[in-house]
Order: sequence, then structure tokens, then C-alpha cells
Amino acid sequence: MTVLSDHTIELSDLTFHYREAGNPGAPPLILLHQLLADAQDWDEIALTLAEHYHIFALDQRGHGGSARPGIYSFELMRDDLKAFADALLLDRFTLIGHSMGGTVAFLFAESWPERIERLVIEDTPPPHGKSALSDIPEEPPETVPPHWQSNWQLVKSIVRQLRNPDPSWWRDLPTITAPTLIIGGGSTSDIPQEQLAEVAHLIPDCRLVTIEGAGHTVHQNRPEEYKALLRNFLFG
Repeated sequence: MTVLSDHTIELSDLTFHYREAGNPGAPPLILLHQLLADAQDWDEIALTLAEHYHIFALDQRGHGGSARPGIYSFELMRDDLKAFADALLLDRFTLIGHSMGGTVAFLFAESWPERIERLVIEDTPPPHGKSALSDIPEEPPETVPPHWQSNWQLVKSIVRQLRNPDPSWWRDLPTITAPTLIIGGGSTSDIPQEQLAEVAHLIPDCRLVTIEGAGHTVHQNRPEEYKALLRNFLFG
């Protein structure tokens, strides 16, 4: 029976937690969660993929059992991922990211394309364009959910980058060389699905598949269809 085990690792004087499953001799695969989630968000998917892969689901900085250093950005999370892969001696690996984790995955694949075997992105493009919205306040409004309030420094940092992203995140999409699958949640997602189509057009070897009605959290709302897509893309 396949099980998930919990581990910690020191990366640049910060402690990171991750969950692991599968045969250590199998090809490696890393899973990256969305904002304010953690590695356990992937448990069902991880156990399915562990039939063929050595799975690592990472708690990104500020999340789960990992360090909360007070400084957060997509670039720092990208560099954390590199340090994690380096420490585990993972030269090439398959990478799956959802939402915030998907943006981190895009940035990693742009920076080190030679290290990605296959790339799966769930219902997110890189942050796109400058927003006309006002800046996020220093202190959390009473109207935001409690788990946002208790993680406000993290939320604030990520939202500011969402509203004012680096244009290179889109410009460098054509540098991604790995076969890529983007899974969209369709019309019930709050993510503009036309942006996913644009990303799929810019990445040289990329396919977009939409699970209509799945919403933004596709792997939780429609797990069987999601797993079938992964099996076809990764094992087919």
C-alpha cells in the first residue's frame, strides 16, 4: 500500500516541510500548491501518481509546516524550488503547479528549462498586466476571511505581484521547452480562460484541456477527470 510520509529539509537557513511517496528509483515529480494551501492539498493526486513517480509535495514558504520568514515573492518561491531540487539531487523532474504554485512552476521552467521533464499547470496563467485596482492595505480589512488575516504579510506580498507583475513572466513563456499541459476549469473558474489559451499558444509544446464546470480547483472538484488527464499526458 502506498503511503505519504512527512519530512523536513533545511534550505538557505530556512526549514521546509514536504510530503513524499513512491519508489525512490522512479522518476521524480514535484507538486506545488495554491496560495494558503499546503502539501496535503495534493494527497489524493500524489497517491495516484506514486504508482509511477517518486512524489514530492512541497509546503512553499509561508505555508503549512514550512518557514515563515516574512518576505515572500514568486521569485523567492521559484528559488526555494531550485534549492529543494538541488538538495534532493533532482536534476530533471516533472513539475505540477496549481494557481500560485502554477506561477512558480512557470517561472522555474522559464529560468531552468533543461531541468523540466514535463510541466502541468492547473488553471492559471502567469499574472497578466497591471491592474487598475488600488494597492492592498498594510493591515487586513475585517471583511477578509480569518485565514487571510492571520497570513496577511504573505497574502499582501503575493497580491501586490499579481497586480503589478514582471512583464518577463509572459515574455519568456516561449523559452519553456518541456511538453506542457494546461488544465482549465472552464466558465465556473474566476481565471480568464482566454488567458490560458494565450499561454498555450506561446509555449512551443503545449496543450490546453478544459474541464468545463470544474472551477479554479480542478483537482479537488473533478478529481477523476483530472487524474485521467494526468495519466494520459504523463503515462501515455
